Amino acid sequence: MTAGTNDRMATTPVQRAQVENLYVEAMVLADEAHAAFAAQRDLGGIRRDGMLQIGLACESLKTTTRLMHVIAWLLHRRAMIGGDPGAGPDDSAARIGDPVAADWDICIDFDAPVQRIIAASERLFERIAALEAGWAAPPVTPVQQLLARLEARL
Repeated sequence: MTAGTNDRMATTPVQRAQVENLYVEAMVLADEAHAAFAAQRDLGGIRRDGMLQIGLACESLKTTTRLMHVIAWLLHRRAMIGGDPGAGPDDSAARIGDPVAADWDICIDFDAPVQRIIAASERLFERIAALEAGWAAPPVTPVQQLLARLEARL
């Protein structure tokens, strides 16, 4: 690979499959989140409680933002895998960033489907962060693996 190219050649088929599967999962979760928050807002007993309405709006925004960060990261990875010269490993979109945690003291008052969506979005974000960290780790050579096994036995 020449200098200035992206890491397309370093991507394995497993990584490509992971990105595609996670992208589908994130898009389905985003659709479910939209429906669940709308149902909570429109059909739940939330209309009687102004503070709960504000809490729902805030948690909806956090969940949507969390999912959009995941989707943006996955789209960027897809572009890198596809060889898009505008998508590089040093772009800001190449980093998932820090998570925005849900306030579970507020979420406890939401319906179960909304709680499930919020928790699923947090887990998905954590999975992407772990995946990114694993992909960023330097590869371990067979010699290093052998040395590590020998060291563990001593």
